Amino acid sequence: MRKRNQFNTRMTRIIILISFLFFAGRFIYSSIGAWYHHQDKQAAQESSQVTEPPVRDEQE
Repeated sequence: MRKRNQFNTRMTRIIILISFLFFAGRFIYSSIGAWYHHQDKQAAQESSQVTEPPVRDEQE
């Protein structure tokens, strides 16, 4: 019974470790994707704004 309990504990730890690695990988992947999406959205917003030429003071 003792050997079986050690095996179950070991397998449980391995499964939890693998699950954590999947979770961390998905989190990193989605974070990178969200960052690129944010950069694209920000660039599109900047390019869509109308820029007017600066007003010059003629006090010379």
